[in-house]
Amino acid sequence: MLDEHICLAFAGLNADARILVDKARVECQSHRLTVEDPVTVDYITRHIAGIQQKYTQSGGMRPFGISTLIIGFNQNETQPRLYQTEPSGMFSAWKANAIGRSSKTVREFLEKNYKDSMSQDETIKLAVKSLLEVVQAGAKNIEIVVMTGHGELKALEQEEIESIVKQIESEQEAEAERRRTRLAATASAEASMYGGSN
Repeated sequence: MLDEHICLAFAGLNADARILVDKARVECQSHRLTVEDPVTVDYITRHIAGIQQKYTQSGGMRPFGISTLIIGFNQNETQPRLYQTEPSGMFSAWKANAIGRSSKTVREFLEKNYKDSMSQDETIKLAVKSLLEVVQAGAKNIEIVVMTGHGELKALEQEEIESIVKQIESEQEAEAERRRTRLAATASAEASMYGGSN
């Protein structure tokens, strides 16, 4: 947590993340004291990206070895905001994203399957589905934390994740069975068509 309404996830070096998170938390508190309003998600994203970028061009310093995902709610808004920052200092806004190892596969899955009108349960299910694309051993290696409202974080229990994984697996089996039935029906129709023309 950076502030009551903003959370940061990272992939990369833990020590670098600790420094960046500390700087971001100080900026959030400083902003509250100066402006008497909480920071917006895009403001703190620009601040973090600015720090990362500064370290790429200063002599005697190495760049931060982390990518971050920053999520939160702006004051008086119900729509969550999601931003990504990279070690170069570049940042971008997203509706769904992934960072870290195998993130390309997960991002491609999200691009194909994400819809704006999804409920919270559908969104959680999509997140689990996308992680199953790259995670071995199913639910045991998946942790899900949901941010609802202004800063309410809720970690899903392992049993909840396992039930979602079972539901996804049964849907995939049913879809595979439908495909096999369709293929068998197509093959049988083709065979009868060729048999009739002889």
